Amino acid sequence: MNAPSLSPAPAAADTPLLALSGVGRDFDSGGQRVAILKDIHLEIRAGEMLAIIGPSGSGKSTLMNLIGCLDQPSHGSYRVQGRETREMSADELARLRREHFGFVFQRYQLLAGLSARENVEIPAIYAGAPDHARHERAAHLLRRLGLEERLEHYPSQLSGGQQQRVSIARALMNGGSVILADEPTGALDSHTSEEVMRILQELNAAGHTVILVTHDAKVAAHAQRIVEISDGCITADRPNEHAPAPVAARERDTPPARNGTGAGMGAAFMQLREAARMALHALAAHRMRSLLTMLGIIIGIVSVVLVNALGEGSKQKILANLSSMGTNTISVYPGKGFGDRNSSAITTLNVSDMRAIAAQPYVDSVSPQIQSSVVLRMGNIERTAQISGVGEQYFRVQGYELAEGIGFDAESVRTLALDAVIDDKTRAALFAAHENPLGKIILLGSVPARIIGVTAPKENNFGPPSQNLTIWLPYSTVMGRLTGSQTLQNITVRIRDSAAPSLAEEQITALLKQRHGTQDFFTFNSDSVRNMVEQTTLVMRLFISSIAIISLIVGGIGVMNIMLVSVTERTPEIGIRMAVGARQADIMQQFLIEAVLVCLLGGLLGIALALLLGQVIQQFLSGDFQIVFSSAAIVLAVSCSTLIGLAFGFWPARNAARLNPVEALANQ
Repeated sequence: MNAPSLSPAPAAADTPLLALSGVGRDFDSGGQRVAILKDIHLEIRAGEMLAIIGPSGSGKSTLMNLIGCLDQPSHGSYRVQGRETREMSADELARLRREHFGFVFQRYQLLAGLSARENVEIPAIYAGAPDHARHERAAHLLRRLGLEERLEHYPSQLSGGQQQRVSIARALMNGGSVILADEPTGALDSHTSEEVMRILQELNAAGHTVILVTHDAKVAAHAQRIVEISDGCITADRPNEHAPAPVAARERDTPPARNGTGAGMGAAFMQLREAARMALHALAAHRMRSLLTMLGIIIGIVSVVLVNALGEGSKQKILANLSSMGTNTISVYPGKGFGDRNSSAITTLNVSDMRAIAAQPYVDSVSPQIQSSVVLRMGNIERTAQISGVGEQYFRVQGYELAEGIGFDAESVRTLALDAVIDDKTRAALFAAHENPLGKIILLGSVPARIIGVTAPKENNFGPPSQNLTIWLPYSTVMGRLTGSQTLQNITVRIRDSAAPSLAEEQITALLKQRHGTQDFFTFNSDSVRNMVEQTTLVMRLFISSIAIISLIVGGIGVMNIMLVSVTERTPEIGIRMAVGARQADIMQQFLIEAVLVCLLGGLLGIALALLLGQVIQQFLSGDFQIVFSSAAIVLAVSCSTLIGLAFGFWPARNAARLNPVEALANQ
């Protein structure tokens, strides 16, 4: 049976399968060029079983590496079925190794973290074979080689002969038109050596071209042709007249169908998935190192998520407190600004202004205010108190809640009722803890008033608590019965939630300028305080988050260092993967995915730890303060960890992808 074509281009019938002409290979040694191979001329026909024999250091392994496209000649020509390998790209050479060359190494070169079946499947993964076809092909090859009971065994659980059979099955996975066996029996006993040689002879009888590289004349005796090499030169090339009789041909298998490397979204997704699976294998094989690598990422993510949660909780707490002082309020005062010495002389701010403002569609509620200080008396108790004349909507405008009783209404305002609402401090000053203040009469100077309500305590979040005793009466009562003035000290407007505070402020200003004929007043928008709080908390969160991001960067540098060490430790593995056909892009993809997985897993662990710590911290905080975890912050943290994996994993992945296959394989 003919071996499959190595090239899509048609070739002449007499064209050798492999042809080396004037090939030399030089290496640098101590600053000097040393010639390992010198003027090699060799042609190999399809279906041959050829032995390259020579002592150690003769250059036979270097020649095998050149034939298998693991290395390139320093000079001369090497053609694969008529095509010059110098003209091939790195990906085309990888495709030859993946789909047409099969390597059988002396030390087996199996990946310790993969089972026998998974080791055999590696070439098909890089060839883009579908899962089911790949699994069936690998199992079939291993059964043919007598390993049907060892499919899921790891290399450490297999004998030397069994490992070599796995290596042979791997070489056949994608067809293996040319089998390159480097000292295939060097680490085996005599009985197992005979079995391996019989398998190679059967493969040759089935149409595979088999090239043996050995220093053992007994192994070379199985070949039909023997090429002797010494000191980098071919000294003899002769047929083996004493070659054993051909053995019965093994059944030639058809390689699994290929999607083609990089062909289509399906193949790309499959290769990405397999790269992720292999990356997880590598991480699982070094659990402690992987966890330590993640530590910097975990700390950084915990910092970012917790800082944002605490910052968001603080902001919401402050804004809630601010809302309790009056949500979306705009206050109008006479004068040019706070502290204006002439403001007391301005008498244009009056009740009709308040009513005009109340009629506007963006207004939720409105209340005027006029204040005065009086001597408060009840029985033998005498205190200085602040009288505040307000409208019936005042308590809604300012966000007060009544702990006892009721507030006054529009009828109270119209009739100048002597109804009073006192604050909690006034209640504590005048009454015992369990005494009911409702209905009691108090004297405001010489004017009596009946208590109808008591407000609930209200925190002052912008300074120390007020020591004043405050009593609220209808503004009409204060104007008509206490002060005699018809001028308001301020008007406070609560804006509807659907309205924009800044636009409402502009319209109130325009309305009062039209009514007064000039701007003899100024406004204070509580939304500016809200914005200031939000900006301040944002700045603080950004500042603290920047520190957390530094820890993420430090963690990323740790990932890069560990990945560089990992590349060094796994250099032989990289060489094996390149030998079975992995492209530079495949190697780079795998190590990039490993770096991203380390950071992503570290990010997820960091998020979980941050949520746990948040619950613990919440137990030690006051009940009205809540740690608020933001989904946006969590997504940002995961994104940051992924980007760090990409950024800091790129250099190690690039170094891994640029390794020389021969040097990587030799680095045991």
